[in-house]
Amino acid sequence: MKVAVLSFAHVHAAAYLQLLRERPDIELIAADPDADPADSTRGQALADELGISYRSSYEAALAEQPRAVIITSENTRHRPLVEQAAAAGAHILCEKPLATTEPDALAMIEACEKARVSLMTAYPVRFHPAFAALRHSLTDGSLGRLLSVHGVNNSTPPALERAWFTDPALSGGGAIMDHTVHITDLLDVLLDGEQPTHVYAVANDHLAPDQDKAAEGVETAGLITLTYPRGLVATIDCSWSHPATHPTWGGLTLTCVTDRAQVEFDAFPPLLTGYNTPQAAPRWEPAATDLNAAMLSSFLTAVRTGQRAHPDGHAGLRTLRIVLAAYESLLTGQPTAVTAR
Repeated sequence: MKVAVLSFAHVHAAAYLQLLRERPDIELIAADPDADPADSTRGQALADELGISYRSSYEAALAEQPRAVIITSENTRHRPLVEQAAAAGAHILCEKPLATTEPDALAMIEACEKARVSLMTAYPVRFHPAFAALRHSLTDGSLGRLLSVHGVNNSTPPALERAWFTDPALSGGGAIMDHTVHITDLLDVLLDGEQPTHVYAVANDHLAPDQDKAAEGVETAGLITLTYPRGLVATIDCSWSHPATHPTWGGLTLTCVTDRAQVEFDAFPPLLTGYNTPQAAPRWEPAATDLNAAMLSSFLTAVRTGQRAHPDGHAGLRTLRIVLAAYESLLTGQPTAVTAR
């Protein structure tokens, strides 16, 4: 199967490329024409480093009629690439957030439905076996009724690797745009698609890694509160709060409180695996299934079998609506109703 990766802008792009190039069932091509030619972490330079066949433009890559396309561009550039890939007849896996505005997300979904191709949103934590066990235990009633959820998705500031994360014109926002969506997707699964009635958000920009380069108007820390029709309350810490010296790049946890138990889910528990020499510094590794590999396998299987890929574009839209409500709450200082716009 021919697979094209369009853009290396996102921090996850290199990981996807490395996983795909190892698969004997994949013919991998890539294009990253928006990259600065002087940037050795993107474009032709990265493709050469990874040994990946490179095309000079998105149009050239799509002209080869790939069966599947993975889009890892800057957030606000998702829509045109999705529309181009759909028009070329390719099934699509789009990095999260699906879009930064509701009209863009709706247009992407419509383009893929019109072309009869799948649109999958990149939410790899769904594929964690421990999360599947948590969902099963809640569904079968063994844990009782879910009362509240506290989610945490923290990381080092992604702008340390990709400056565009703090450029609103490309990112659409800061830590709330970047990290809220993973937790809201897991809530979407646990609550069978039930949407919150209201969202309340607070945020600040005190965690900018370099005050000389701090982006005005982009939050680096946020706390979101969601209220659901059933009475459940969920909170999300979506901050870029990890220092560069943190044992792992990022982390994601859920604390679920039911009327019978309290359950902790940790997607990336760091484990001490030894010490580096000569500094004798501790060596930490994330103890988890390779969630990116699991997500890619699910996507490629759906492409091959003709099944609908999940999480789909509608899942991406539902999580985006919560993010947009959070930003509206920041502006008003009040809880914001979550509605289709």
